[in-house]
Amino acid sequence: MPVSSEIKKRFALATALRGLLMLVGGIYAVLWPTEALTVLVLFGGALLLIDGALGLWSLTFGGGKSGNYWFDVIANAASLLLGIVILISPWLATIFTVTFIAVMVGLAALFVGVMQIVVVIRERESYARIWPVILSGASYVLLGLLFLFFPIFSAAVGVVIGGILLITFAIGLFGWAWRLYQASKA
Repeated sequence: MPVSSEIKKRFALATALRGLLMLVGGIYAVLWPTEALTVLVLFGGALLLIDGALGLWSLTFGGGKSGNYWFDVIANAASLLLGIVILISPWLATIFTVTFIAVMVGLAALFVGVMQIVVVIRERESYARIWPVILSGASYVLLGLLFLFFPIFSAAVGVVIGGILLITFAIGLFGWAWRLYQASKA
């Protein structure tokens, strides 16, 4: 079934709108990374609140029974309470949530870097040159230490990088929307 030019124009408009939303979000993340981080945590809190409430409703009234009823009740209640705590104090929740995630990323990067260095030193006979792997491992260690000692700053830099990626993707969507619009005129 052929697609009409009117539907192609709607696809182009929807794609351009997606691009515009991504562009605005990307610019916001680049210019105000800590505020963007707080907004992300608030959205996460709202999702936890909604998920916990709907999960408890499903268990109580919707007949959503599983094999472990009490585990589901506790998990949904914890989700609901965590969502409420995050929404009541977004600044405090942002600091704790971001710090926790940054520490986990830092520990993972530290572990990967140390393991790369240990493995390449133990098996140096298998490598023509070990320095690239040692430098890679050292960069992981430095990244891990950065995340461990400066978690909020590291998360803010991550938000800026994410904003740059959003802006880049938005430009691609604008190009796609333009091609869709041009195809609708043909």
